[in-house]
Amino acid sequence: MTWNENRGRLGEEFFTPGSSSFAEFLAAHRPELLSTRRVLPDGVRAAPDQVPHGTTVLALSYRDGVLIAGDRRATMGNLIAQRDLEKVHPADDHTAVAFAGTVGLALDMVKLYQVELTHFEKIEGVAMTLDGKARRLAGMIRQNLGQAMQGLAVVPLLTGYDPSAPEGERGRIFSFDIAGGLYEKTGFHAEGSGSPYAGGALKKLFRKGLDRREAALAALQALWDAADDDSATGGPDINRRIFPIVAVITEDGFERLSEQETEALSRELVEQRRDRPDGPNAAP
Repeated sequence: MTWNENRGRLGEEFFTPGSSSFAEFLAAHRPELLSTRRVLPDGVRAAPDQVPHGTTVLALSYRDGVLIAGDRRATMGNLIAQRDLEKVHPADDHTAVAFAGTVGLALDMVKLYQVELTHFEKIEGVAMTLDGKARRLAGMIRQNLGQAMQGLAVVPLLTGYDPSAPEGERGRIFSFDIAGGLYEKTGFHAEGSGSPYAGGALKKLFRKGLDRREAALAALQALWDAADDDSATGGPDINRRIFPIVAVITEDGFERLSEQETEALSRELVEQRRDRPDGPNAAP
């Protein structure tokens, strides 16, 4: 922020009482740093084949908490812009966010959101509640509405472990629309261009009480189905050893499954699909 080079001291804004929101602090003193508020000139719309877009992300609750996953592909029109994009990120110890949509804005929003949660905890002395985290992210998405209407939408997916929730319901999932509408989902949810296919697979495979391995395999099966029908979604790339990102959030916090574990599950899935290309049936 502002630095008084002559005296070597921070500006007055750092010592003025205000909101516990870091985003509001930037809006008041350095609004040019908020990329989500930069609207294109009137009449200008971003060309979809000129801006990288992330595609399919999903989440599902399971016995110990909640699992969140995403494929690795980013596209520009009919071109693959990146094969190993990371769409799943920890927001804090017990919260994670994944995204579909405009990659550059999404990554900026994730970083700002991470700082927002840390800043709140430092100012208030306590962590924000999970409901508060969801509302805060909804507000940040709402600030991007101008750019979303010009073709630069960001659609996050938020998951968290809520110790205040009843036993068996502590893994929670929140989705958003481009105007900042907030919706809590039960059981599972998917976002992005491959979400109709991923959601359909999860509807078939999800059941209460899944253990971690079963939940991870269900997520990978759903991403496979998305990649099978949506060209913008990437499946496991065995030759390049690029596999979906899978993470869990439990009472112990955020944990990303290791590359070795994700690779082993992906290879198991590929072998299963050799015999059953359409995937497993729903459990009886």
